[in-house]
Amino acid sequence: MRILFITATRLGDAVISTGLLNYLIHAHPDARFTIACGPVAAGLFQRMPHLDRVVVVSKRSYDLHWFDLWKQCVGTRWDLIVDLRGSAISLLLRTRARRIMRGGRRSGPRIAHVGEVLSLSPPPMPVVWTGEEDRKIAQAILGDADVIAFGPTANWEGKVWPSRNFVELWSRLEKIFPEKKLAVFYGPGETERALAAPVLAIPGAIDAGGRFSLAETAAMLQRCSFFVGNDSGLMHLAAAAGTPTLGLFGPSRSSEYAPSGPCTDWIAAPGPEGAASISGLTPDRVVDRIVSMNQRYGKRVLLPFS
Repeated sequence: MRILFITATRLGDAVISTGLLNYLIHAHPDARFTIACGPVAAGLFQRMPHLDRVVVVSKRSYDLHWFDLWKQCVGTRWDLIVDLRGSAISLLLRTRARRIMRGGRRSGPRIAHVGEVLSLSPPPMPVVWTGEEDRKIAQAILGDADVIAFGPTANWEGKVWPSRNFVELWSRLEKIFPEKKLAVFYGPGETERALAAPVLAIPGAIDAGGRFSLAETAAMLQRCSFFVGNDSGLMHLAAAAGTPTLGLFGPSRSSEYAPSGPCTDWIAAPGPEGAASISGLTPDRVVDRIVSMNQRYGKRVLLPFS
């Protein structure tokens, strides 16, 4: 059985789709999978079971990237195509069955929209796939420390909680939990590193960003006792890794993109959704929510999570 799974360009949306993909892997244990996704998300599927190949869809003018994908897939007779991009491509390929996610702004969590593609309610939770080599890297970087992870970056400025707030947050947390260490996660590239730089300057902070694959990053997040960070792909990756996760929201839509996982929560800046300034979210409120999560989840939060 051959399944083509067309998923997102952005990392966060791709992570959200992994629950549906994991459902298909278990529902069709003899299937082989081809994943079509954007360049940023490609490494997410590096370790998934039953993978034939990842087709990287790089955006081109006049939507020619869809023609590129068609050329790479037209020679195969598919048994199932799952298209989370709502593209016409799935209508132009031979397949026994197709499931297409329709686009447009909709109310409710994004993960529920993804689950509706296969009529799954509740929707399957996102997952990560890692290998032994990734876990060895995670051990080498984080050691056996009890680590709190910060994710101080995002893909646009409106989502970025000011770095001075992350610095203040750590000054509060290290007094409450003096045995913990800090690890700072961020994506590749100079822009991401510049956003993370003031937090990386905290004495003793572990640099866990920029140079690692997504599988290695997921393995490191699995070793962390807690993650707090902006609405970003890293936030969704932390939640999928099973790490207790607190997402920080400003003008982005928490109703659609709140983190999904076994121990997750979110907090939003005051003001209307879609217009609130994240700078209005105070470190005091974030500390209070972390303490509340600790009380709610008990030993699963702020202790090594496995």
